[in-house]
Amino acid sequence: MRIIAGSLKGKKLASLPGIAIRPTADRVRESIFNICAPIISNSMVLDLFAGTGAFSIESLSRGAGYAVLIDCSVRALSVIEKNIESCRVKDRVNIIKWDILKNLNCLQNFTGRFNLVFMDPPYNKNNIKPTLKNLAACGALTDGAIIIVEHALFEAIPEDLNNFELTDQRKYGKSLVSFITYVINI
Repeated sequence: MRIIAGSLKGKKLASLPGIAIRPTADRVRESIFNICAPIISNSMVLDLFAGTGAFSIESLSRGAGYAVLIDCSVRALSVIEKNIESCRVKDRVNIIKWDILKNLNCLQNFTGRFNLVFMDPPYNKNNIKPTLKNLAACGALTDGAIIIVEHALFEAIPEDLNNFELTDQRKYGKSLVSFITYVINI
């Protein structure tokens, strides 16, 4: 797994062996970043279920201003820290150990608001709806923020959530990538 473009292009990232972390394939990441390229520059990125940190590091490589990475796995956080250190972007990130499904209160005192969110929860665990609810409740999103969710093909994006509008979906093998816009006044 490597950084695809930007100032860190070609930089190799560490991962965990086995299936504990399911890193997004380089070609899928590249497609996602081609779609969201216009909003990357100087963006505030939130990476939920951050895994290896690849989405955040790719964003920073392409000009994002700052990234907050959240995961509850100690093993994942160790890999994230290793990747952040090796890419020398420590001054542009905040890494948080937190149970995203409980709430996202860890973001309430954060000074910035996020306009780009990557969300790659474990597949087929019904984590999308509670995560989106917690994301809305924490008040950390800008109006018009884009949330990009990678999920299993048969795991639906909930239709009954206020303030979230599904704007696009793309199929990549056995994965679906959904693009959701956060709108404060729907």
